[in-house]
Amino acid sequence: MTGPAIQVAALRKSYGDVEAVRGVDLAVAHGEVFALLGPNGAGKTTTVEILEGHRQRSSGDVSVLGHDPARGERSYKEKIGIVLQETGVAPYLTVAEAVELYRGYYPSPRPLDEVLEVVGLAEQRDVRVNRLSGGQHRRLDVAIGLAGDPELLFLDEPTTGFDPSARRNAWHMIKNLAALGKTVFLTTHYMDEAESLADRVAVIVAGQIVAEGPPATLAARDKGVTTIRFHLPAGPEALPQALAADVVVEDGTVEIRTTTPTATLHELSGWALSEGAELEGLTVSQPSLEDVYLDLTGAAPAGDPAAETA
Repeated sequence: MTGPAIQVAALRKSYGDVEAVRGVDLAVAHGEVFALLGPNGAGKTTTVEILEGHRQRSSGDVSVLGHDPARGERSYKEKIGIVLQETGVAPYLTVAEAVELYRGYYPSPRPLDEVLEVVGLAEQRDVRVNRLSGGQHRRLDVAIGLAGDPELLFLDEPTTGFDPSARRNAWHMIKNLAALGKTVFLTTHYMDEAESLADRVAVIVAGQIVAEGPPATLAARDKGVTTIRFHLPAGPEALPQALAADVVVEDGTVEIRTTTPTATLHELSGWALSEGAELEGLTVSQPSLEDVYLDLTGAAPAGDPAAETA
């Protein structure tokens, strides 16, 4: 396979006078897990639907697995799998019957037992769909997306509504997909999910990509800035004068952002010892992907008429 799995250049989409996607450029490599992040109405849903072939673009160039999705070619549809937030699977089929049904739509489907093993449903193969838990049902959705042995899998908010244990299990399943060499295009609102799963992420705001790269690289945008947080019953006005200018207080928590954490902590701890003050809940942290995401999207206006839940 040569070239990227997905190549997008100057992509635009308008709904009347509203331009939902405004010159998006993207490239996703074969075998990569790529996450597209953005607030509701940012253009995320429209962009993904154009890549899937479900929506026509206004202008720009799009190539997915060497195809233009807008043409709706059968050969293209056979190469992709789509896992939507909600699917309608016949409730009285067993897990194996449901996956087998969708396997029948493809010329070279993946073996049933392999699909069930990858998504962790081998033990539930004879269980009826209406008897599955929420997490198991989501695994079935992914199994159906894998039924045709696609080269590229679109995953839309795969763990929305999951409890922490179910989310971790779903992450393991997605990592299994990557181990199979599948290209995964993921949308999610969970920053820890993107950090754990994605090789690269892109943040879309108001129809434009405003940041792109490996999660760790984006989190290092504020490189050198350390945040110190603690609770101080006496109030921040009691702190040393040298620290007062950098203090922010929210919900009773004192926050100090500094580029010299060692010196700041030395000043702070020395003062606390001399005053007999306890710095309750003291934490020292570097910026996370979530911090960067909130900074990039905090003032973003909504503008994607196609977006309802993405």
